[in-house]
This record gives sequence, structure tokens and C-alpha cells, in this order.
Amino acid sequence: MNSTTTDRFDTSRFEASRNRLASLAYRLLGSAADAEDAVQDTFLHWQAADRQRIKVPEAWLTKVVTNLCLDRLRSAQARRERTSGAWLPEPLLDGDPMLDPADTFEQRESVSLAVLTLMERLSPIERAVYLLREAFSYSHAEIADILDINESASQQHLHRARGRITVASRRGGGEVDPASARRIVEEFLAAASSGHTERLVALLTDDATAISDGAGLTKTLLQYDTPQRIAAVARAGFKPTPAKRRLAGGTPAVHYALVNGAPAILFVLGDQVVGAVTFDITGGKIATVRGIAAPARLTHLTEAWRRHEPDTPLIPQW
Repeated sequence: MNSTTTDRFDTSRFEASRNRLASLAYRLLGSAADAEDAVQDTFLHWQAADRQRIKVPEAWLTKVVTNLCLDRLRSAQARRERTSGAWLPEPLLDGDPMLDPADTFEQRESVSLAVLTLMERLSPIERAVYLLREAFSYSHAEIADILDINESASQQHLHRARGRITVASRRGGGEVDPASARRIVEEFLAAASSGHTERLVALLTDDATAISDGAGLTKTLLQYDTPQRIAAVARAGFKPTPAKRRLAGGTPAVHYALVNGAPAILFVLGDQVVGAVTFDITGGKIATVRGIAAPARLTHLTEAWRRHEPDTPLIPQW
């Protein structure tokens, strides 16, 4: 086998693992853009390595991408970005390969916006152990090798991480019937658009919270923590005005979608997603509302939307 043929063969071996590596990197970093960068850096390491000495390419690639992600999480820049009060996970449209694997509840939960946000409370190594074990089913022996720790440490990190992630599981209330979720979101949209504050409050849990990135116009996230305040903000936010249309660049359509496994409303102008509102539902009510409109957070979502066949919009012209 000549060098050109070998390079093609080795590249194909890497490409066979690309989606899995991207899925792991996205879960670790909460950003599709950063995940793609980490996977590309992993490819550069793969090209530079003595590949003939790599006995199990999948394990080698997993170790490299995991540690590249941990380096980023530990960097001073990342710590500033994530502690400045302006960080939110980057949302992904259901069907995106980065959301795989999604065979078990634990795997689906690991890419929910609730859990991705909660993982900010974990140390980088706790996050890695939790994801490698819960989402990718690696044994503690394999995790120990990937992270250069012993098996006992891996088990301890997993125990601590599970304890904190369970908080999000309880708040999220587990998986919701898709038809019920859509009905609740459509009721929320109708109540917000018509200004029915009492109906909005009735749709929210008593401890509901709302988070908005302010379309990227504020340095910190906007947060609201009472049903009455959330209802007032939703009523104002969902009312179309000339100023909002100017900010969006026109008159968007409003679509129902699933984002990171959760029900969502997308504001779409042409083929561009200009805003996303996601909902965590528990016990038939909305526990968390997230408003995401900063263009940098919607790039990957827009790319997926352009390949998507949407349903009839809930509101053709907002």
C-alpha cells in the first residue's frame, strides 16, 4: 500500500468516527462551533501521529478529543466566558448528528439544554467521566485510560456528577408526551400573543424560571424567576412591533420544532433562524423558558433548518 492509499485509508478511518467525536465534544463544551473545532484539531493530531502504532483508533481518537475539550474548559478564556453570566448552550435541531447517540433516556438527557447548563457546575473531569459513562457507555477502566486517572477516581467523579445531574432530571420531570408538549407550547404562544397574562401564569409551574440572551445585546443573561414576571415578559416579548421586525430584518414565520429533545418555537426569516424559545415541561406545566436570539448561538441551528422540511408555521407572518 503506497503512502497516498494509506493516507486515504487512514482518513476514512477518522471520518468513520467523526460524528461520534463531534457528539462527545458537543456534550463536553455545549457549543457546536467549539465541538467542530475540537474535532478538526483531533484530525490534525491523527494526521501527525504514527498511525501504524495505534492499535485501536476509536479509543485513541476518543482520548485525544476528550482531552482537547478538557484543555479548552480549563483555559482562562473559557472560564471568563462561562462565569461572566452570559453563557448558554448552543441549541441544536432534533436530527442533528451531534445529538446522537439517543437510544436511552440518559443519552437523550445528556444533550438537553437543562443538563448542558447544569454541567457548568461540574468540574471538567467530572463532566467528562459522567458523559463517557452515561452517554457513551465506557467502562471505568476505559475512562481511567482516557483521562489518565485510576478506576476508583473515575467512580468517585461519576458519583458526584450523578448527584448534581439528578437535580435537573427531577426538575425536568422526565420525558414528556410529544402531543401534550406541543399543545402546551401552542397554548403558551396563543396566550402570549393575545396578552392573556392569567392564562400564561396558569401554564407555568410555581417555581418557573426564564432566561434570555437579550439577542446578544446584553453582556449578561436576563433572568426571571416568578410566573407573574415571566408572563409579563412573554406578553411583551411575543407582541410584534415595527422595532422588533427591524431587529429581525423583516417579518418572520413562527414554527414549532424540537430542539435538543425539547419543544421549541422558532422564528424563521426566509431560511434563517432569527430566534428560538425552548421549553422544559414537567407535570403538564412549563418549568423553564429559554429565549435565544444571539446570531452566534443560532448558526448551527440555521444550517440544520435549511436541510429540514418544516411543518406549516404556527404563525405565517409574525
